[in-house]
Amino acid sequence: MSWDFFVPVCVGDLVKTGGINQYVVQDVVPPKQLPPYISKFKASLRSQGPLCILEHFDTGYSVLQHCNSVELGVKEDTLDILVQVVSGLAASLPALLVSTSVSADERKEKLNAVKMSVYLLCKLTENFESDSYRQSIVTAPGKGGKKGKGGGEGLLQWDSEREKVLQALVQLLQLDIRSLWNLSLVEEEFISCVTCCCYKLLENPTISHVKSKPTRDGIIHLLGVLIKKYNHLLGASVKVIQLLQHFEQLSSVFAQAVSVWSTEYGVRAIIGEVIREIGQRSSEELAREASGVKAFASFIAELGSLVPELVIPNISVLITHLEGESHSMRVAVCEVLGEILVRVLCGDGLDESGKADRNRFFETLQEHLHDTHSHVRARVLQVYTRIVNSKALPLCKYSEVMELAVGRLMDKSINVVKNAIQLLAAFIAHNPYSCKLSSADLKKPLAKETAKLREIKEQLEGKAPVAVIKASELWAAMEPELLVTVMTELEPTSEAKEGEDGELKKQEMLVQYLKDTETFALQVERAISVINTMLYLKTTSVVQEAVQFCVTVCEFSVANSVSGVRKMLPLVWSTDSAIKDAVVQAYRRLYLNPQGDTIRMKAHTLVDSLSELMVDASLGTIQCVEEIVQEFFGSGSNLQSTVVQVLWERFTGKRETSGLRRRAAVLLLGMAARAEREVVLSNLDTLCSVALGEKVTEDFLLARDSVITICSITDHVRQSKGTPFRLPQDHQLFTCLTQAIADGVVMEDPYWQSFMEQAVRLLYFMAESPDQLCTRLLHRSARLLLDQIAEGGELNKDASQMQDVSKESNEQGEQVNCVCMAQLLALCGCVAFWQVSHLERSVSAELRRRRGEREEREEKEKGPSSKAKQAANESAMEEELGLIGASAEDTEAELIRKICETELLAEENLLSAFLPLLVKVCSSPGHYSHPQLTTAACLALSQYMMISPSVCEENIRLMFTVLERSTLPVVRANAIIALGDLTVRFPNILEPWTQNLYARLSDEVPSVRQTAVTVLTQLVLKDVLKVKGQVSEVAVLLIDPEPHITSLALNFFNELASKDNAIYNLLPDIISRLSDPERGMTSEDFNTIMKQLFSYITKERQTESLVEKLCQRFRTAKTERQWCDLAMSLSLLSMCERGFKRLQECWECYSDKLTEPGVYQPLLSITTRLRRGAKAQFKAQVDEFEKRLTAVHTRGLENVESPEMDEDQGGVRSSENTATCTPLPARGRTRSKKGQAKPSVSGRGDDSFVTPRKSRKSKKTVITFSSDEEEDEQDAVMAEGETPKVTTPISRTSRRARLRN
Repeated sequence: MSWDFFVPVCVGDLVKTGGINQYVVQDVVPPKQLPPYISKFKASLRSQGPLCILEHFDTGYSVLQHCNSVELGVKEDTLDILVQVVSGLAASLPALLVSTSVSADERKEKLNAVKMSVYLLCKLTENFESDSYRQSIVTAPGKGGKKGKGGGEGLLQWDSEREKVLQALVQLLQLDIRSLWNLSLVEEEFISCVTCCCYKLLENPTISHVKSKPTRDGIIHLLGVLIKKYNHLLGASVKVIQLLQHFEQLSSVFAQAVSVWSTEYGVRAIIGEVIREIGQRSSEELAREASGVKAFASFIAELGSLVPELVIPNISVLITHLEGESHSMRVAVCEVLGEILVRVLCGDGLDESGKADRNRFFETLQEHLHDTHSHVRARVLQVYTRIVNSKALPLCKYSEVMELAVGRLMDKSINVVKNAIQLLAAFIAHNPYSCKLSSADLKKPLAKETAKLREIKEQLEGKAPVAVIKASELWAAMEPELLVTVMTELEPTSEAKEGEDGELKKQEMLVQYLKDTETFALQVERAISVINTMLYLKTTSVVQEAVQFCVTVCEFSVANSVSGVRKMLPLVWSTDSAIKDAVVQAYRRLYLNPQGDTIRMKAHTLVDSLSELMVDASLGTIQCVEEIVQEFFGSGSNLQSTVVQVLWERFTGKRETSGLRRRAAVLLLGMAARAEREVVLSNLDTLCSVALGEKVTEDFLLARDSVITICSITDHVRQSKGTPFRLPQDHQLFTCLTQAIADGVVMEDPYWQSFMEQAVRLLYFMAESPDQLCTRLLHRSARLLLDQIAEGGELNKDASQMQDVSKESNEQGEQVNCVCMAQLLALCGCVAFWQVSHLERSVSAELRRRRGEREEREEKEKGPSSKAKQAANESAMEEELGLIGASAEDTEAELIRKICETELLAEENLLSAFLPLLVKVCSSPGHYSHPQLTTAACLALSQYMMISPSVCEENIRLMFTVLERSTLPVVRANAIIALGDLTVRFPNILEPWTQNLYARLSDEVPSVRQTAVTVLTQLVLKDVLKVKGQVSEVAVLLIDPEPHITSLALNFFNELASKDNAIYNLLPDIISRLSDPERGMTSEDFNTIMKQLFSYITKERQTESLVEKLCQRFRTAKTERQWCDLAMSLSLLSMCERGFKRLQECWECYSDKLTEPGVYQPLLSITTRLRRGAKAQFKAQVDEFEKRLTAVHTRGLENVESPEMDEDQGGVRSSENTATCTPLPARGRTRSKKGQAKPSVSGRGDDSFVTPRKSRKSKKTVITFSSDEEEDEQDAVMAEGETPKVTTPISRTSRRARLRN
């Protein structure tokens, strides 16, 4: 063979005249004439084998030359032929390559065939790939018609053909064909031809998809062969970097490729080359290549996860990017460090160099827990979570990393907080300490072992050799014995010494372990307390992570874990379905899927878990647990009957258990009874005999919880449709209850009152004629108290003198046990309250039920014709007026009201006998000074006042006097709650006393303030109280020193803001009240309150109106402090162009105050904010206004000429006329101003409260605005003659509607 084939740079080069002996294409066949040539090519392949390419190269070249115009079938046939040629060469070349007797012509012939076939195959493959990509764009999903369907089939066929091409090339190039070239130097053009084809295939957007895995693997192996055998290392590393810059989807492909090349093909240098190229990129270059940075970061992270051990030698190059600006690169490097620490630098077998690297990498990660970018902080926390889960974190690092993780809980980024919670959960799940012990439990063992260590050290120090003073004299006597014993004694001594050293080391290790355990326990407790507070955040994902953390902590029995589980209980009522589902799943996982070998063991485990949750639980917690228990009993679990049996065993004492567990068991039975009433109803006798029998006085708490359980079978919602479930008066249950209540009256048991309240409630729920039962109960209790008095001394009256009980108690007060008297009064109040409730609920519902049954019977008795006539004649007017059924219901409601008004406190009713005593005790705190007696009397009086308006009116002044002058915080708090209830029941009576309720917001005791703000929040938000200027007292609580009160006040305004314009209407009055000099509020506190309140003003029209109102108030402000407060309030408004215009229009209101820095600076800050992002025209107006402000501030209003203002006013005035003085306040309504006075607490020992007279102060004139209140405010406590007799009636729902609700 006389010619050589040179791989051309361009396809067209082959038709040009080449050099000496260089192959040139002679005949380029036109497209239409190609099919017969292809047929000849196929025939030649069958006859001559792969060497036919030497004769038919021009045919293949013609197809390549006319690729865009030739038919698809011709191109496919050509591709198939070329694949066969290359495969044939791969099969025939091995024999030639190992042969030693091959001629030069034969070698040249094979070489030309290889180059020709590979060149054509690679170029045609590139062409097919381009066509395939174009078709994939044209036939996008959902847009292809018939053409698209055909294009899709061609594309699918090419996917399978592509794998054959790659397989053929790999088979050929795996052979050592370098010997075909002179000196085994393969020309660069040949290698580039194959590699360009490979990289062209990698540019396909779908190359990283799962369906492209065979193609991807083929390319990776083909490039691996070229790198290993054909010196493509440098070219591959450069090409990897280039393609990553342009094709982000190739990051995972190249990471896999580089790992394969370095492991399977042994080319480890490729990792160094690629990482070095990335490491040398500067921050400026990375900033210009946004997509390239993402690809580089993803590539590094993926490569680190595949071959972390090979990345270590080049890690120093990557670490430089930790100081760069790209957070993506920092994330990638941190992930690589994490993979190295998990899979390489782990375990105890590391040498000193490995340990040093490990410590250095951990320090680097810890530094980036404080990275400036939140994404980096979050990913570092994820890295640490993987390290902890893999148990690769050294013990010495636990405390340090744990502390950092707890600190990240306060991060402002939600994502960081979530990952910090996950890391802490991993610490607890994989900790090497005993986290079941609390830090308090560890203090004693630590102190004990530390003392033991100190003793061992002192003993070792005491055994130090003592110098012998006269050694020379004693040596002669010691020498014989020393020679005998030296050999026998020396070795045991050294062994004893080693044993002592070993004991010292063990003790030191034990002490250090206990110290680390205590530190870890403290950090866990701190983490639990912080995460528990996150359960009520507004971010759903954080709440879900916090719930999951609580579950993890509880599952690993961490100390104090129950606190979090209890705290998340109320979330079962969450309106967010995701949070509610997470909580329900958490409790189902913790409590409703118990572990155990048998059903009974599972039942015991479930009961133990729920009982632990119930012990010392609050009422809210118990209600939430009830929801979970009802779900369990409604789920149809096969454990239900066994669980109920275990609960009864614990309650009755068959299984020895504590009193707390018995109470938890009976409460759980009550929860089960709400789902299945027979659980309790069939065992009512057992409950009576065990908890309410002879030993009831020994444990009133168990009796109380048993009564609550019995109450659970009286579901009013279920009973309202049928005959109510009631038991006869002589039932054993009521006999036991009345006996226990009466006996407890004359006992001093602190738990009797809570039992009594629940017992009276049960009497009214379940007994027939409970009023008769309770009358006998009161008679019996009072008789026992009189008997106790008689036994103690001189009083022995007959029961018929019960009407004079108040007089007797007053005369012989020194002989009455105050606690017993308090308990009797508490019983009276409780009976009065439940008597009213019984009338308005049970009796009223029964009247409606009977009326409904009567009407149904009458309708059945009447025929259909009469019913039709009645419908035609009578109901037309009633329907028009909406009176159907109203008359009967109003009659029933009036009957109930009349009973309350006339019969409940009639002389023949025993309840009336105690009312004078209650009034006497409440009005004579000096004589009746016992705290419990005073508390019970005030509470009982408020319950009596619920009976009727007349009783309420008679005692309302006394109740408010108690509220203001009682020295007991609990009495004041109870009075607030009672008056709140009375406000709902009798709003017209309580309306004049509203300001007295608001006054308690400034009480000196935090618990009273908390109660006041809670009650007022409910009254205002339910529209029971009209929102007035007194809301400023609630605003003051925004700066209360108690965080809980502050949160309640904040919640009040958050809810009030949801009402239309409520806060907007109140703001001017609030500002006036808070800036009143008599109040004495500091400017810092005022600013804090106003920032919160102005955050609710979001509408532009509201802002504009407030600007005008606040500017007008400058005219009536008398002090510099008031000017400053108004200016600060203006600066807090989110002002826009319209608001600024209104501010300019009101220039005369505040211009003479601008010399004060406290007025000038806030107004100047408004202009600074308005200038940001303003248009040029508006910006000029702002600049001009700022110049006016500055001029007046620096030189005074009298010395400033303002042509602009003069022009606006229609003329130029002289400087003398430009001076503006504050005008006199407009004549209007007067109002008494009062500061926030401390509640006056009487320290005198008088026998009665004296209602103070209304204090008269000089009236201050104030300007009146539409937002001001229209009626004059009343003073704190009214005299008898000043109490308003006629008040504006407050509209409220009818009694009938309330009864329905």
